[in-house]
Amino acid sequence: MIDPLEPCTRRTLLRGAAGGAALLAASQLPALPAWARPVARMADLRAPDSLPFPDLPAGTVGMPEIEHVVVLMMENHSFDSFLGMVPHQVPGRGAVDGLRMRRGRAANTNPARGGGVVRSAHAGSPCQLKGLPRQDWNASHASWDGGRNDGFARACGPIAMRYWDASDLPFTYSLVRHFPIGERFFCSTLAQTYPNRRFFFTGTASGTIATKSATMKIPAANGTIWDRLDAHGVDWGIYYQSAPSWLIVPGSYSPARSTRQRTMDRFFKDAKAGRLPAFSFLDPDYDTTSQENPQDVQVGERLIAQVAGALMASPSWTSTALFITYDEHGGYYDHVPPPPAIRPDDIAPMTAPGDAPGGYDRYGFRVPLIVVSPWARARYASCVTQDLTSITAFVERKWNLPAMTFRDANADPMLDYFDFSRPAFETPPRLAAAPALGPGLKACHRQGLHPPLPPGLTA
Repeated sequence: MIDPLEPCTRRTLLRGAAGGAALLAASQLPALPAWARPVARMADLRAPDSLPFPDLPAGTVGMPEIEHVVVLMMENHSFDSFLGMVPHQVPGRGAVDGLRMRRGRAANTNPARGGGVVRSAHAGSPCQLKGLPRQDWNASHASWDGGRNDGFARACGPIAMRYWDASDLPFTYSLVRHFPIGERFFCSTLAQTYPNRRFFFTGTASGTIATKSATMKIPAANGTIWDRLDAHGVDWGIYYQSAPSWLIVPGSYSPARSTRQRTMDRFFKDAKAGRLPAFSFLDPDYDTTSQENPQDVQVGERLIAQVAGALMASPSWTSTALFITYDEHGGYYDHVPPPPAIRPDDIAPMTAPGDAPGGYDRYGFRVPLIVVSPWARARYASCVTQDLTSITAFVERKWNLPAMTFRDANADPMLDYFDFSRPAFETPPRLAAAPALGPGLKACHRQGLHPPLPPGLTA
């Protein structure tokens, strides 16, 4: 359960969660902390196809300080697995709601399968096991365990309690020292990559609960964010390393959009030349750089450093906002129970006999979120309840685009991360270098782990 002395205040959390919580009765979840319980009143909800600013024409440009929005969506890590040690290792960040420490070791535990407890522990190398921990629908719901968040070790074994820290992720931890993070930023549903990415692209999972090819046959319930950008003349691009994930939604790609899909090499060239489109979505290599198991997380760390460095060196830096986040928790432990969420639509999850009961009326687990921009609030930590569709809502608010579902229509648009009165990072801060891979790979090999590596790199 949540420490009652956590820095995110009850009032702030209730305000952020009120929209989704209003749809359920408070008595349904007595075990949850006060901030996560549903609010027993009806909220004023925006409807699908409504505009953030209904008195202005769709496509009206807002937030003139930001001309380029970039989203880098990595894979499969919870907040605690990557940022849990921030309060103990990053100067000035002691109030961040991460892992607890007692006598120099992490104090968070989960019951073990055979009795006793499993304690959170450092991974010992930057590498991961293949296929473990699991983050499928059933494992995620077992890990959540009705709001107790005590099922991670039972669902996936001790590996679910592993975490990485500043020694593994020095660049990320240096970003966190300066730029704002989300302490209550959740993935969109208790499920795998495809359903969560569909929430970002379409505002809903459209019934999908798994990363399976069947999703390729399920169209968006009410269009995609790409449809809205096109309809209102907003320039955009997909930059990818191995495969562009927007293809999981049928109808996203068309011959007319062929020029929207570009390789990651093109991103670095466009950033250097100041030619980035208004909105860019970045796909890592899902075999080597996305940080999903069984990858070496430092390979993905180097990609994050390359992307952030390219933007900070770009002529467009002064008008850019980069959102770095993860599509879901990857099966790794997080101590904050996901609160209720607004159902995006009336499409129920396509569960089968034996699957855990559940719906899209609850967020998934917390995932890392860092906002990098000259206009970002220095050393800020947001306590507002947000999810992947909050980034979608930011895009919709920037260009006054119609919402796709109830979820993105009512998602918090993340304005609290910015201070448009002055650019705190007009001159980018000095950041730590990305790690050399050699020492980490040696540690991997000592554990018997041999991660997949990008072409040109050898273990």
